[in-house]
Amino acid sequence: MKILNVDQIRSLDQSTIQHEPIAPINLMERAALTFVDWFVDRFTPTTPTKIFCGLGDNGGDGLAIARLLLEREYPIEVYVVRYAPRESDDFMHNHRRLKLVFDSVHYIELTHDIPTIRHNEVVIDAILGSGLSRPSEGIVEDTVKAINRAPATVVSVDIASGLYPNQPNGSTDVIIEPDYTVTFQLPKLAFVLPKNGRYVGDWHILDIQLHKRYIDLAPTSYYFTQPREARLLLRKRDRFSNKGSFGHALLLVGSYGKIGAAILAARACLRSGVGLLTVQVPQCGYTILQTVVPEAMCRPDGNQNVLTGIAPADQPGKQGPALTDYSAIGIGPGIGKAPETLVMLKNLLPTLKKPIVVDADALNLLSENRELLNQLPPNSILTPHPKEFERLTKKWANDYQKLDLLREFAQKYRVVVVLKGAYSAVATPDGDIHFNSTGNPGLSTGGTGDVLTGILTSLLAQGYDPVEAAVLGVFAHGLAGDRVAEQRGPIGMTASDVIDALRWE
Repeated sequence: MKILNVDQIRSLDQSTIQHEPIAPINLMERAALTFVDWFVDRFTPTTPTKIFCGLGDNGGDGLAIARLLLEREYPIEVYVVRYAPRESDDFMHNHRRLKLVFDSVHYIELTHDIPTIRHNEVVIDAILGSGLSRPSEGIVEDTVKAINRAPATVVSVDIASGLYPNQPNGSTDVIIEPDYTVTFQLPKLAFVLPKNGRYVGDWHILDIQLHKRYIDLAPTSYYFTQPREARLLLRKRDRFSNKGSFGHALLLVGSYGKIGAAILAARACLRSGVGLLTVQVPQCGYTILQTVVPEAMCRPDGNQNVLTGIAPADQPGKQGPALTDYSAIGIGPGIGKAPETLVMLKNLLPTLKKPIVVDADALNLLSENRELLNQLPPNSILTPHPKEFERLTKKWANDYQKLDLLREFAQKYRVVVVLKGAYSAVATPDGDIHFNSTGNPGLSTGGTGDVLTGILTSLLAQGYDPVEAAVLGVFAHGLAGDRVAEQRGPIGMTASDVIDALRWE
């Protein structure tokens, strides 16, 4: 699903009006009807509802919604915030239609006109839409503050009043803090950025049948991965396949005290469908790994406590497979930053020809030895959390600058970067960024990043394109977390729970 900017959304509306064809006011009516269908599924007809409308098209949406809720016998109150001398044509049209059936529209011009909002009420915010170009001020600012102070449930139409859809807000901007945002057809970039979380709430996309061909042809660098799109990437397995059909992965993981990271990555790799798995750990982890993950082959490192190089195989005097024999390699979880491990990384990178997965302390070693970034195999997958990414680049002023840094980094080093977090962002060497739709705060616990490394290494070993592997792997990882949260709640989730909840279907 594409994420388009404000100008493109306006053009999409016009394209729909022209090619369907449909009158602008009827397109607004369609959006209002779709919103009302969503609303009545969640709030009973006895719910007192206050609708706050601005003077533009977003306010026109609010007035149409008010009329349609009135038809469904909802107890409504309508308040028009008079912040300018003129109204849009669609606002005036819907204002006239509402006045024909409802004679109690209130107007807010001064602070004392703002009504008291009670805890059992729902507020529908239709004051300012996505065309906002300057911060809220005057009576709009006062109204927004009053709504934010109120104990009611707040639903924003299309976007929260005061929130810019594709540029950063100022630190002092006054913005509605909704419980829900109900937007139309496509998401806004603002919805997936961390700093905007309180200004978006639980958001929903409603299909209002805008012009599909325009959407297909519209250029963008931003995408939002939906379940259907992710599942289309999943390959079906041939009945006559065997373990050799699904690759042989190597994980370079663990150090003394952090063998758990090795186990989590290994279990996730196996649970994600790899044919064969070899795990190299320091000697202190050999017995543990062989006991806990019997499905994996184990190569003990030459060092007791840390990784130092590609080690001999189990049998004394016999070397293990060459690096070229592995379909994919994952490195980082639990390895620490010992000098010997850095030497291993320096020796390893120049020998690699295939994309690898790099996580955790391997990323930190790269950030401290930046010359190694140029030795990463093209299309390797890096999986930093925000602090690790900051070490690789620099501190950013806002989330939009962070996205610019993310894109520039992926393009400069020709790698795929998974910036982890809510709506994890997958940046590609071509400059695109794919935001993930799955996951929940329960994943914010130790070990879930190790699980993701195992998943991505498995998918690479099976022959998935690195971008497809990243998009699919991040989606499946988040979806497993959602399954756990649904069964047990998000608090207390463990990384092992996520592995057990992985499904590939």
